[in-house]
Amino acid sequence: MNFFKPGPVRVKICGITNEDDARMSLAAGADALGFNFFPGSKRYLSPDLAIPWIQRLGDAVERVAVVVNPEEALLEKLRAAGCFEMIQFHGDESPSFCASAGFPCWIKAVRVRDRAVLVEALQYKTFHLLLDAWSDGAYGGTGKRLDWNLAREFLLEQNDRQLILAGGLDVQNVRQALRIIRPHAVDVASGVELNPRKKEEYLVREFISAVRGSFL
Repeated sequence: MNFFKPGPVRVKICGITNEDDARMSLAAGADALGFNFFPGSKRYLSPDLAIPWIQRLGDAVERVAVVVNPEEALLEKLRAAGCFEMIQFHGDESPSFCASAGFPCWIKAVRVRDRAVLVEALQYKTFHLLLDAWSDGAYGGTGKRLDWNLAREFLLEQNDRQLILAGGLDVQNVRQALRIIRPHAVDVASGVELNPRKKEEYLVREFISAVRGSFL
């Protein structure tokens, strides 16, 4: 799976809601795309309507199914679709639930409130952790920025984990974030939008260009 191979910082564009934005993000150089199947999200996709066009994207980009406390019926539908290279658990799922959900590659999103939350995250038996900002009212996609110092300390202590940095990233701050934290990958949703559900091509291209040029 290319997204998790050693190399330059990878870019995941999350909250994709239509095929045009998916193909635009792919053409701009995204390494992975995230599709949100949580009904409470502003970027929610109906599996029945979205899976056919997600399948049409082929394997040129790695596709991530984002779920929040999913029921088995949804997991079964996503497994049967055969078009998701990985799944991202973004809710309150237990370590045993994630490990037994039937996806060989999975990401656990951690909403970082304090250091104790990061310590608890070590219970998840995956090398792939996504650090997002804490919010009392949402599971993600809020545009809030997490504490970069906490994220940096965590990565230094757990350098065997592949850290995906999310939470309030945009064109203006992503280079600074990368220099401070040096994660394996970055994840952006609201930072490349003017309005939810629509990615802006110039912001996607500028964001990816900023990431690619961060260590030049």
